[in-house]
Amino acid sequence: MLKKLLPYIFVFIFLNWYSGLHAQDRFPRPEFESDYVYPEHQAPFQRSYLLDYLDVAVLIAALSVTAWLAVKKRSRRGLVGMSVFSLLYFGFFRKGCICPVGSVQNVSLALFNSDYSIPLTALLFFIVPLVFALLYGRVFCAGVCPLGAIQELTGFSPVKLPKAAETVLASVPFIYLAVAVLFAAMKSHFLICRYDPFVGIFRLDAPHTILIFGALLLLAGIFVNRPYCRYLCPYGAILNIFSRFSGKHLSITPAECINCRLCENACPYDAILKPDAVPTAEERKKIRKMFLTWIILIPVFTAAGALVFHNLGPVMAGITREVRLAGEIRLEKESGIEAVSKDAVAFKEAGKTEDELFTEELAIIHRFRKASPWAGGFLGLSLGISLVALTIRTGRTGYEPHRGKCYSCGRCFKYCPVQVSKKD
Repeated sequence: MLKKLLPYIFVFIFLNWYSGLHAQDRFPRPEFESDYVYPEHQAPFQRSYLLDYLDVAVLIAALSVTAWLAVKKRSRRGLVGMSVFSLLYFGFFRKGCICPVGSVQNVSLALFNSDYSIPLTALLFFIVPLVFALLYGRVFCAGVCPLGAIQELTGFSPVKLPKAAETVLASVPFIYLAVAVLFAAMKSHFLICRYDPFVGIFRLDAPHTILIFGALLLLAGIFVNRPYCRYLCPYGAILNIFSRFSGKHLSITPAECINCRLCENACPYDAILKPDAVPTAEERKKIRKMFLTWIILIPVFTAAGALVFHNLGPVMAGITREVRLAGEIRLEKESGIEAVSKDAVAFKEAGKTEDELFTEELAIIHRFRKASPWAGGFLGLSLGISLVALTIRTGRTGYEPHRGKCYSCGRCFKYCPVQVSKKD
C-alpha cells in the first residue's frame, strides 16, 4: 500500500514546498546620466504572465485529450494528430520552452538553493505530466511532448535492437538524470537545455554541432524509434517510475486477451509483456534465491555508486567555469604561458585576486564531493531495484504493455483482432 502511495506523497510534498517560497527578487535597471539607450530584447521575449498560464492550460487540455484518445477512444490516428498539434504549438510556436523535460533543472535548482524561486508555471510544467502519468500512464510522451512528437512522426521503418543493447542503453536516461540534477543543484550548468538536440530545430538557431546531433537522431529514428526518448531523456526516466503506478493505462486489447500473439512483435519500444509461464518447483526455488540475493545487494550497489561518484566529484567540478578558470590561472603561474581565454581576460580585468579564485575553486570542489555521492547512490539503488524487479512474477495470463516503458503511442492497436460490441 505504501509503495502505491509514494508517488502521490512526492507530488504533495512538491506542492507544499512551493507554497512556502518567496517571490522572485526583481532588480531595477541602473540609471545613466548620458543618452544611453537600452538595446531591445532578443528572443526569447518577456511574455505576459497570463500567456504563461495559457501554456499551462494548453498543456492540461492536451494531456486530457491525449489520455482520452489513448485509454478510452483507443485512436492511433487521434494520437498522431495530437503529436502534430504539440509539435506546432509547444515546439515551433513556443520554441520548446518551457518544457517539462527542462523543468527538472529548475526544480533541482530551487530545491537545493534558497536564493532561487522557481516560477509557478515552471513547477506546474514539471508536476502536471507526472500527475497524468499516475492517472493514465505516459500520455505526455504519447502526444504532448514536442521532443517525442518530432521523433514519433519520423519513425517510418522501426526495427528492434538486440535485447542486451536495449537493456544497456535504457539505463542511460537515469545516469543523465542524476548528473543533470547534480549540475543544476550546484548552479553549474543546465545540461538538459544546453544539449537539447531539437530546440535548435524549433528555434532555427543553435550551434552547428547541436543541429547536426538533432538531425542524426531524426535519421536514426526512422529505424530506431524515439532514440532520444528511450536512451537519453531524463524526464522520461521519472515518468517511467510514475507510470508504473498508474490507475488506468492504455491496453493492447479492448477486452479479454485471446493470446493470438499478433501483437507480440508490434511494439518498436519492446514494451509488450508476454504471459508469465508457470514456473516449475525448481525454477521457483531459483527465483526466490535470486530475489533474496539482489535484495541483500541493494545496499552494496547503493554504497558503491555513492563511492564512485564521490571520487568523481572533483572531475565533474572541473566542468564549472570557475574551476576551469582557476586551472588556467594556475597553469599560467607554473608555466609562464599567458592565459588568453575570454574568462581569463575578464578575470584579470575584474581585479579579483588569485587567492579569492582558488578559494572559490576549493569551495566548489568541496560542494561537488558532498553532493555527488547522492547522485551515485541513486543510480546504485536504481540498479538494485531493477535487478529485483526481474525476479518478480505477476501471474500474467495475456499480453500487456509494460507500464513504465510504454509510450502510449497506440501502435499496437491495429494488431489486436478483438472487437467490442457497440452496445458495450
